[in-house]
Amino acid sequence: MGFYSLNIQSRNTVEMIDITSQVQSFIRENGVDDGICLVYCPHTTAGLTINENADPDVQKDMIREINKIVPYNDNYAHMEGNSAAHIKATFTGLHVMIPVNQGRAVLGTWQGIYFCEYDGPRQRNVHIQILREPN
Repeated sequence: MGFYSLNIQSRNTVEMIDITSQVQSFIRENGVDDGICLVYCPHTTAGLTINENADPDVQKDMIREINKIVPYNDNYAHMEGNSAAHIKATFTGLHVMIPVNQGRAVLGTWQGIYFCEYDGPRQRNVHIQILREPN
């Protein structure tokens, strides 16, 4: 089954980038009918989540509140200066798993898949792989 690394260029220190269409394209291009789509972030200062994609104000609200909960500067000990990004990535997590049925990712009506940048701008990768039962 196919494996794909999606390249992402973030533009801001903290942002949510909708990658739903790229994941759907991967599923379609690989002829997957049924299975599980694993989307994995190999970075310690970025993450993934599934949330509303109908109203972009939801992402703005999420970013604002995440930044309130974990401020960029808060006397962190990590000498690299990006501890807030590590903490935020732990909150969202590094992977999402989405059921695939009849060639499409099974998402709720308003759901989208988001790459969450917490230490940008940077060039990033997200890995996508389909898991299926053996024949």
